[in-house]
Amino acid sequence: MPPDPAPETIFLHNAEMGLGAWAWGDRIMWNYGHGYDISDIEQAFRTSLAAGINLVDTAEIYGAGRSEQFLGQFLKITETPVLVATKFMPFPWRLSRRSLMGALRRSLERLGLEHIDLYQIHWPSPPMPIEFWAEQLAEAVRDGKTRAVGVSNYNKNQMQRAYTVLSKYNLSLASNQVEYHLLNRKIEKNGLLDRCKEMGVRVIAYSPLAKGLLTGKYSPENPPPALRGSNGREYLKALQGLIGLMAEIGQGHGGKTPGQVALNWTICKGTLPIPGAKTKAQAAENAGAKGWRLTEEEVRALDEASDKFSR
Repeated sequence: MPPDPAPETIFLHNAEMGLGAWAWGDRIMWNYGHGYDISDIEQAFRTSLAAGINLVDTAEIYGAGRSEQFLGQFLKITETPVLVATKFMPFPWRLSRRSLMGALRRSLERLGLEHIDLYQIHWPSPPMPIEFWAEQLAEAVRDGKTRAVGVSNYNKNQMQRAYTVLSKYNLSLASNQVEYHLLNRKIEKNGLLDRCKEMGVRVIAYSPLAKGLLTGKYSPENPPPALRGSNGREYLKALQGLIGLMAEIGQGHGGKTPGQVALNWTICKGTLPIPGAKTKAQAAENAGAKGWRLTEEEVRALDEASDKFSR
């Protein structure tokens, strides 16, 4: 049995789904300003809150700070409590012990907050070692700037090293945010998912819809736009079999869509998915993955069908 979650991390363990804000203001990957703008994002935010999704995950680098700024604007116009998670990017030129706290203060300014619920190291990037940034996370908690701390894109060894440092200060490693979906099951196959469960570290699954590939919207004739359209025609053609299975399974759950089935699969695996939403319609679609569960047989069928795609 995994250990009971620490009091400061209960909100993560109780959450069924969050809202990812990577696309908010991002022009390179998500084409912000072409087909959606800040008013659309605000509607996605409001729709998510109305559906009981009140954890929003952002980062200082999303949209070059615009994602945090947008979220800060939205927080001012809602009375619904919102759980805010953001991330620090350990750029190679960030070598000072003041780097993380300085970046956190700037994130708080953009968000219009005095403290946040979860602060994460975005990548285990050199040259500074894992332990260096874990020490700074501990300082952020001690200074009351964040309620809990986590990491992102860490493997088992890197996660253990951060966990060990935080333990010296009687602090928990709340989360490890990693890419996880039917087309990328690496954390299952390399043991990271099981290790997180053993340690009581919540796995936050980013890109749980594989950047839209699992929604059923795309085909060889209609590939995703911009950088997301890098997958070849043959790959998208082969993917249609998995999409068809998800559609079939969804029909047995009251007409759930392939995307809702894909999100529910990540929930059934014990992770916390944070699908992005740029519009009200996308937010409503994501929310439809909550409140029900695939059967064990359906999860196994999806596992088998996705094996040839997943890493």
